[in-house]
Amino acid sequence: MVNYMQYRQFGKDKFNVSVLGFGAMRLPILNNDMKQIDQPLATAMIRRGIEGGINYVDTAYPYHGGTSEALVGQALKGGYREKVRLADKMPTWLVNSRDDMDRLLAEQLARLDDKRIDYYLLHSLNRGVWNKMKELGVLRWAKKQMARGTIGSLGFSFHGPCSDFIKICDDHDWDFCQIQYNFMDTTTQAGLKGLKHAASRGISVIVMEPLKGGRLAQPPEQVKTILDAGDGGSPVSWALRWVWNDSKVPLLLSGMSTMEQVEENLKIADQARAGSFSAEELKTIDRVRSLYNRMVDINCTNCKYCLPCPAGVNIPRNFELYNDGYRYGNFGNPAFFYWNWFKPAERAENCINCGVCEKKCPQGISIRAELKKVREALAKK
Repeated sequence: MVNYMQYRQFGKDKFNVSVLGFGAMRLPILNNDMKQIDQPLATAMIRRGIEGGINYVDTAYPYHGGTSEALVGQALKGGYREKVRLADKMPTWLVNSRDDMDRLLAEQLARLDDKRIDYYLLHSLNRGVWNKMKELGVLRWAKKQMARGTIGSLGFSFHGPCSDFIKICDDHDWDFCQIQYNFMDTTTQAGLKGLKHAASRGISVIVMEPLKGGRLAQPPEQVKTILDAGDGGSPVSWALRWVWNDSKVPLLLSGMSTMEQVEENLKIADQARAGSFSAEELKTIDRVRSLYNRMVDINCTNCKYCLPCPAGVNIPRNFELYNDGYRYGNFGNPAFFYWNWFKPAERAENCINCGVCEKKCPQGISIRAELKKVREALAKK
């Protein structure tokens, strides 16, 4: 059977973008070292994706410890660059002046061995970061770069509360944005509310993490039983097609790590039709979501009665991260968030064992014991 890539209009120039984009954040590696990309395999994967109809390739300054951009640049040699639109991102956390913007863009272009980045994103915005970037004059800077032709258009990727997302959307006439979205994250970060708001303003939305960092690809047996009964293909197929079912999503990014994943995703992309889910299929996803949400080990309701903690520990957030790892059988992503995004005082390891929180918890949770469990589960950085 021949598979055909589907395309949707993207951006203000109405580019016919492939519904599947290649995200270069989870490329195959050697020796369990994220900086050591398996270059022959990763190159073959990107080129196979393009041959299969992908015309959007996404990378970023920090991916693979700073080696992703160079790999992507090399993979696009030999005529492949002309077949795609290339996306890259400004590492906003490293920017403190206009000179930093110039320096970082020049470094990225050198890594890519290219003269132009078609879609340039301000990486990982929230309200505070956006305010800082505005004060530094990033919009004037971007306009200058677009006039020079070094970047095609400006967008942003987002991690933060939906209220921040809406504020950022309303602050500028953006061409596009990138949000985390999947059938388990409809109310997380920008979520469905943010997706609708961006679409209402004519901002094209790119979806990242459609498989929630791969966690939806290998569900527990009870979830798989529900999906199998729905006869909608593999768990990956269910998750990707659910995102594509929404006409407000022009494309999603998949961080593919094996050639088998490339082939599978290309095959599934043939089925990417907006509004194609039946009422029964939507009910199946609702059942799966409900089951996942019931799969918790620490019965915290996030009521926050336990706060403030005398030591500053964010008790509900620690429990939320732990339950996320428990639910999907993988503590890697929660541990990464714990060590890279938590303020040090908020971590479970800072519990002073005073027990003040337990007297206020309406669920009767043995908070001190559970925080010890969190520490043990998320100890690996």
